Amino acid sequence: MAEEKQIANAEEERVIFTKEMKESYTILVPMMLPIHFKLLQTLFAIEGFHLEIIDTRDHRVIDKGLKYTHNDICYPAQLTIGQLMDALDSGKYDKHKVALMLMQTGGGCRASNYVRLLRKALKKADLAYIPVVSLNYTGMEKDPGFDLSLKFIFKLIKAIVYGDLLMCLRNQLLPYEEREGSVDSLIRHWCDEISEQFKEGKGLAHDEILVNMDRICRSFSQIKVTGEEKIKVGIVGEIYVKFAPLGNNNLEDFLHKEGAEVVVPGLLDFLLYTIDTHQEDRKLYGHSKAKAMIFSYLVKKFSQMQAEMNQAIAKYPNLRQASSFAHTKELAQGYIHYGVKMGEGWLLTAEMLELLDSGVNNIVCTQPFGCLPNHICGRGMIRKIKEGNPGANIVAIDYDASATKVNQENRLKLMLATGRNLAKAQ
Repeated sequence: MAEEKQIANAEEERVIFTKEMKESYTILVPMMLPIHFKLLQTLFAIEGFHLEIIDTRDHRVIDKGLKYTHNDICYPAQLTIGQLMDALDSGKYDKHKVALMLMQTGGGCRASNYVRLLRKALKKADLAYIPVVSLNYTGMEKDPGFDLSLKFIFKLIKAIVYGDLLMCLRNQLLPYEEREGSVDSLIRHWCDEISEQFKEGKGLAHDEILVNMDRICRSFSQIKVTGEEKIKVGIVGEIYVKFAPLGNNNLEDFLHKEGAEVVVPGLLDFLLYTIDTHQEDRKLYGHSKAKAMIFSYLVKKFSQMQAEMNQAIAKYPNLRQASSFAHTKELAQGYIHYGVKMGEGWLLTAEMLELLDSGVNNIVCTQPFGCLPNHICGRGMIRKIKEGNPGANIVAIDYDASATKVNQENRLKLMLATGRNLAKAQ
């Protein structure tokens, strides 16, 4: 009874994002994946939402995050809330015509509390009148002005597939380009072209996606490369510090400068994992059969999209496919139970195993300092993974407001040196 009252009180304090606000408010969103977010931003604009992606990377973002949260909360919360509060303080936005948005997975990870923490930060800054919108698929919070149809959600997933394809191709060609800048120039071209197609009502039908994916792969296969061989380094970990340049101190750029080819599992795998856990819940706890059937359909549907992406890549021998979600999941058997679903859960272990299975023996496991799911499913699984894969060279890197970049980079350089020595010994 007391818990229900507490939830009700929280709802009463919440500023609702209304249909009227949708027309005139700008929604600020912290950056995570540069390629994906450009495509998603276009789709939201077509739907009538005025989204602006905040990509501030100054140290004051960390300072603002610490000021409005505290140093014991997750590092991604400090950064995302810091970015949003810094944007509000910039003077660029009318504080009475702005809303803020964060994602909520609805799981046991503290990331589900970021929305509440952001509201506390606004209250602390005397900005409690600013609405905070939760992007989630579990119905945790609903706003009349942010009602996403199933049709639109499917469009977002299709944009994510495009983003995964472009990210995959960029990472495997960037270290080898003969003409510097040719890969990123092509990335910008395709982001712009696909966005324009979206605006014209194109690029989302099944046949159009297949044609686009083939054209994208063909264009990347024609990039002139040096032919040299470089050390491959996989990146896994907590979703924000894995993907966001701000969260991992520009890890991908650092590894590229150190002469490595970066391999990063796509975002769709994480979405499939969050959906798939509902099927596992059905097996373990006997949850609703109807819901389990819906989630089973979604896993099959999104897995099909992933398979078609890989089929497009497979047509070009000089390009390398991404792993399928089903294969990644299968690799985790014997290492970790599928019922482990806090944060990145079993997927984190599975992604390390998938990288090793595909010949990527050097892995950076990124984790916010004190992230319990990561310490269990990431750092905590490294010993067991190495027992089954003797050639594995895995380093766990903690990211935190107090962590020094020099220390992180020194450990990364040691990992690279070890990886190169192991490669020579083989």
